[in-house]
Amino acid sequence: MNLRDAKAIVTGGASGLGLAAATRLLEAGARVAILDVQPAPAELPPEDGSLFLETDVTSEIAVDRAFEIASERLGGITLAVNCAGIVQAQRVLGAERLLSQADFARIVAVNLIGAFTVCRAAANRMQHNEPNAEGERGLIINTASIAAYEGQIGQAAYAASKGGVVSLTLPLAREFAALGIRVMAIAPGLFDTPMFAGLPEKARAGLALHVPFPKRLGNPREFAALVCHIYENPMLNGEVIRLDGALRMPQK
Repeated sequence: MNLRDAKAIVTGGASGLGLAAATRLLEAGARVAILDVQPAPAELPPEDGSLFLETDVTSEIAVDRAFEIASERLGGITLAVNCAGIVQAQRVLGAERLLSQADFARIVAVNLIGAFTVCRAAANRMQHNEPNAEGERGLIINTASIAAYEGQIGQAAYAASKGGVVSLTLPLAREFAALGIRVMAIAPGLFDTPMFAGLPEKARAGLALHVPFPKRLGNPREFAALVCHIYENPMLNGEVIRLDGALRMPQK
């Protein structure tokens, strides 16, 4: 599929990886709707074709409504990039308190159930698209994490939620294949996002030392570039791509 014709929804697009993806798509000529619970980003380029919809991905009603509005405004949906997510580092047997069931459920609700809800809404819209010459109607890209494979101490909830995103990929790709809808996931390593912005420079440098090559934090535009490549490469389907500079996380 051609990026210039893309009609995309990007969840979590107000900052970090989502904002980078939305910006790159707009630069390529796509039309983009950003869904986020945060305020609309001021950093977006001034191109026409973008809109912002305040949306909580844990609400099925809110997600379905946002997809309805975006589809009407953009003229359909051919790409959904799911970057909405939260992080909470806490040991199950914490020094001050146990990790509560509510805290665990909140991480899973946003990162996994929210991803599923977006996939559901996206596929429901995409199945009605006119197929291209290869029969393709759309693409869904979810954001996993290398924590799904090497979750560190204190990441039980986060790793479990992202592991679910990994496991969601192939079954959905198989189910939606008959409709010409691809499903992919990207598992980023350590990226220079707002999550890391508050860390001292020494801590950031220390984290970068764990990356074999390039020995630095990832740039969100590198994530965005992969999103664009996946959109244009129809053979990429049902797979999780690690984007991590060969990083394998230690236990802590």
